[in-house]
Amino acid sequence: MAQRFEHVRHPGDERDRLTCLDCGFIAYENPKVVVGAVVELDGGLLLCRRAIEPRANFWTIPAGYMELGETAAEGAAREAWEEAQVRIAIDGVLAVYSIARIGQVQIIFRARLAEPGFAAGPESLEVRRFAWEDVPWDELAFPSVHWALRAWHRTRLGPLPAAEQNPEEDARGMRGLGGGAE
Repeated sequence: MAQRFEHVRHPGDERDRLTCLDCGFIAYENPKVVVGAVVELDGGLLLCRRAIEPRANFWTIPAGYMELGETAAEGAAREAWEEAQVRIAIDGVLAVYSIARIGQVQIIFRARLAEPGFAAGPESLEVRRFAWEDVPWDELAFPSVHWALRAWHRTRLGPLPAAEQNPEEDARGMRGLGGGAE
């Protein structure tokens, strides 16, 4: 017998929750956690051209959804390997962004190569090192990539300060690039 779910407001709760009408089970709907890294390479940045949607053919940092059973740092290292075939050494948390309109929390690390070499993984068309002045700003996939690269640039020469957060003008992560991006 199929279960019947509806959004129900429970006593003492401030929002409707997806609830099984047969047994009362509440299926909480929570944000997804994205982990990634701004990877420094010889004074420049390692970027991946996306092979997949959303935003195929646009540039991004290596990042993706965190998996069960891994720490945020382990997830960022795994994503760097999967997308850029690169082993990274993580320096610390660079930024934490809340993208409310798509239900994401993004934890972005500052990292560097742990060993030489990189190549496109299955989700990347190509991987390249960009000098700061050559970053393809108009071809970046998501607003948070812009934010993270700028955070890296501001903090690249010294110790990591407290993690960056959403810029004041988009505190809840509600603005996209247009066309349904991010």
